[in-house]
Amino acid sequence: MKTLYLIGGPMGVGKTTVCQILKRQLPDCVFLDGDWCWDADPFRVTEETKAMVLRNICAVLNNFLACSAYRNVVFCWVLHEQAILDEILAHLETNGVRVLCVSLLCPAQELVRRLQGDIDAGLRTEDVIDRSLARLPLYEALHTVKIDTAGKDAAKTAAEIMRIAAEQEDEHG
Repeated sequence: MKTLYLIGGPMGVGKTTVCQILKRQLPDCVFLDGDWCWDADPFRVTEETKAMVLRNICAVLNNFLACSAYRNVVFCWVLHEQAILDEILAHLETNGVRVLCVSLLCPAQELVRRLQGDIDAGLRTEDVIDRSLARLPLYEALHTVKIDTAGKDAAKTAAEIMRIAAEQEDEHG
């Protein structure tokens, strides 16, 4: 049986790093970062571009799910609204696929510290802090497994996700 991992969380929480570890540790795994489906300059958020990125994401995920070479498909994106998760899932062929939805979180002070490190390294712009903090409380309303990443390195977080997936597999056969 295939497993689809949908990993969300605010910018700076460590989604991409965790997913890269999952890609290396899960057997027959492929990884898609939603940001890769909308990497534009200038970056424009309009109804048209939002619809386009969702189509791009669903097309690539469906191709991965249909490919017999992969048993594990890992996807990450901010995924801060249940409607976004629902929209993606509604357009995926998930028959025979186990879906695990996870939100990676950390306290606001920790998130600011991580983002500031990225800003200082020239990887992000200063405005990311306010945008990320504004989304942080939205995750509590989601139908996802919440994982607090504070005090954990990415490898421990990835191991926790794999443990949760294994427990769910044991429960559901």
